[in-house]
Amino acid sequence: MTAPLYNNQILRLAASIPYHERLTNPMASVEKRSPVCGSRVAVDVDLDADGRVAALGMQVRACALGQAAASLMGAHAIGRTPAELDATRSALTNWLAGEGDTPPDWPGLDIFTPALPHSARHPSIRLAFEAVAEAAAVAGQDKAA
Repeated sequence: MTAPLYNNQILRLAASIPYHERLTNPMASVEKRSPVCGSRVAVDVDLDADGRVAALGMQVRACALGQAAASLMGAHAIGRTPAELDATRSALTNWLAGEGDTPPDWPGLDIFTPALPHSARHPSIRLAFEAVAEAAAVAGQDKAA
């Protein structure tokens, strides 16, 4: 028997998105949208002097899976480097595409194992990770300039 796609853990995460307010004057902002379902995630990022995420703001308009992914991303993004965020984004994309047996090294992503056979749900799950990776990279480039 397969696990349900939407379960209490997913719904609990979807209802507890951290950093759910946009930053006033972020170093970088990125908005991502899934053409498949219309989910949207906007992420604002500030980096500290060491190039790590110091502040995060989000606006999430997504299904429960997208909201849960944004919650997991937000809960663990502070202190990460743009390279770490990019690596997690790539690993998540690959795992969802079936290119690996284990979820990426990011707390809680195993919760999306029931979504693996549902490729139409993958874009929404990836949105927050794509947005934060891109925003951190932009902020890092601007900081280096």
